[in-house]
Amino acid sequence: MTQATSDRMRQLQAMLQKEPNDTFLLYGLALEYKKANDAPHAIEYLDRVLALDAGYCYAYHQKGLVYESLDDVEAAKKTYREGMEAARKKGDEHARQEIEAALMDLE
Repeated sequence: MTQATSDRMRQLQAMLQKEPNDTFLLYGLALEYKKANDAPHAIEYLDRVLALDAGYCYAYHQKGLVYESLDDVEAAKKTYREGMEAARKKGDEHARQEIEAALMDLE
């Protein structure tokens, strides 16, 4: 983990102390963990985002990418399918198409 990543993680954690259900902060922290190759924590924080907002489509995309980095293709596919459904329900065609493209790359 680089010093800059570590500093960003500390800053995000501090902000989360004040706003523990802020999906933007949770998502940002998940991406920092992903960058640091800490898949379990990245998935944990992406799951927290999705528990608070099932329509946060890009959290599905990022979670699928984390699963891909772990070579867990089936979990990635499942996550992408869930993300496509969430995007469809939300009416976010752009997100649905991006997630579908990620799924197609695996099939």
